[in-house]
Amino acid sequence: MKVGVVGLGLIGGSMAKAVKKKTEHEVIGWDISETIRYSAILMEAVHGFMEEGNPKDCDIVLIALYPQMTVDYIKEHAKDFKKGAVVVDCAGIKRAVCRQVQSVAEENGFSFVGAHPMAGVERSGFTYSTADMFNGATLIVTPYTGTDIGMMNALSMFFKKLGFAKLKVATDAEHDQMIAYTSQLAHVVSSAYVKGALSSNFKDFSGGSFQDMTRVARLNENMWTELFLANGDNLANEIDGLIERMQAYSKAIRAEDADTLRQLLKEGREKCIAIDEDKEFD
Repeated sequence: MKVGVVGLGLIGGSMAKAVKKKTEHEVIGWDISETIRYSAILMEAVHGFMEEGNPKDCDIVLIALYPQMTVDYIKEHAKDFKKGAVVVDCAGIKRAVCRQVQSVAEENGFSFVGAHPMAGVERSGFTYSTADMFNGATLIVTPYTGTDIGMMNALSMFFKKLGFAKLKVATDAEHDQMIAYTSQLAHVVSSAYVKGALSSNFKDFSGGSFQDMTRVARLNENMWTELFLANGDNLANEIDGLIERMQAYSKAIRAEDADTLRQLLKEGREKCIAIDEDKEFD
């Protein structure tokens, strides 16, 4: 089987390396950057490249581009995809992609499945990609209603060979609502937190908590701006909710209200314990 990977950044590069290392499939890649294409060949991440990014001979096409670039690529190459091919996008939001390409896929004889790998590091780019990026990770998939079950089973086996431990099925709306809370909100909080007036004086005063809070502020601002705005309704609601909850702590501290503060902290601890227990049985 021939697998195409479009966009050889952190996720796309890792996909290409995983396919090449862990399967017998031929993997051909494409990236707009000639430097990255050369790097991918030198590091043996791919067997070769698509001609001008054309996916015509690929049985599976994995697209790891920004959301709007993903939509543009699919529309531009709609007639180039092999009949019966499976096209999977890896963008961090799903509604803005899935709802624009469903009719395109149906009209041109290929299948489209939205997906989001729950894996990564705080740095971006092909340099940091690795064949083992997805080991033990979950892949969220957002297939359209009526998507062929046999095709989804085959896709599940393919991704498990790349290291994924679990495929979680969700609607595009469910995905975007949850990802606003579990991922995007954390990036916003980290970005805001690291701008504190005392941040430059952290040396000798920081431990694991500071490192945990600041790690994901080292983000790609171009990509995350697009992701945040494309999921703005969900993300703004999560930010507003967090501010409201934080204000309860601030109010209790300013009032020196130990009983209220203690209760707030207890509720947080109990919620954390419940989350940890859910992880154990996942």
